[in-house]
Amino acid sequence: MQYTSLSGFLDKGRDSLTHGPVAIILAEDKVELESTLRHHLELGFRTVLLLTNPEIALEQALAAKVTRIDFDIYQPNALQTAVNQLIEAAPGTWFYYGYNSEYLFFPFCETRNVREMLAFHTEERGAALLSYVIDLYADDLNAYPNAVSLENAMLDKSGYYALARPDPANHNHPRERQLDFFGGLRWRFEEHIPEARRKIDRIALFRAKPGLQLRPNFTFSDEEYNTYACPWHHNITTAVVSFRTAKALKTNPGSRYDIHEFKWHNSTRFQWSSQQLMDMGLMEPGQWF
Repeated sequence: MQYTSLSGFLDKGRDSLTHGPVAIILAEDKVELESTLRHHLELGFRTVLLLTNPEIALEQALAAKVTRIDFDIYQPNALQTAVNQLIEAAPGTWFYYGYNSEYLFFPFCETRNVREMLAFHTEERGAALLSYVIDLYADDLNAYPNAVSLENAMLDKSGYYALARPDPANHNHPRERQLDFFGGLRWRFEEHIPEARRKIDRIALFRAKPGLQLRPNFTFSDEEYNTYACPWHHNITTAVVSFRTAKALKTNPGSRYDIHEFKWHNSTRFQWSSQQLMDMGLMEPGQWF
């Protein structure tokens, strides 16, 4: 199904949001778009929404499995604008949001689907899940000039850290159960990354409710949604493995000529495995075993 605008979808197709979870994929370009869509379909999302410009083509067989919505991806805060409209239209629905060349992983995702995980988290009275955005990059930038290769993907095995998140409304004291997380390419090449975009934490899975708003820094207007744990135990955390930063660093004129290699002594090959991410401490199962 294809719609010519988000407002048109919300007018005629919002019934597809009733039975979640729903994955929202904003395609900024064609790079690994098909693999991104297939990955999230295989995770068990009941609906996958593709928001992108009309000129980006999609193979016919895959197009039949997703809901395509023509959308101006170049408008300011495009993703937040779309997500907030969808929140308003479907309170109670679980959503995931991300970009093309980004892939959601959660504990045991090879044998359990996303609906099972969210059912458990809902029973635990959770309404959001913290995700760490883990940078992927090709092992050879001469062979892969845009830094994207599924078969030869690397990630950093160390160099991640967290800082207290200050609360401006409370004399900048640390917020309870909230941290700002850093690492990966945004840390190693921070001179090319605006300070406001250096964090790697994102609340990528959440349950919509009236009045909820996604902010430009990937946190929500309800501060409880932004926590890494509930008051009584640790929550499940997830990972979004992403080529987006690497691709931007190698395509933007301001950085492409300064970067000749992303690999360093702490690089390791990505095995496309949730167990690898858990072993590295980049996500955890919480109480879900």
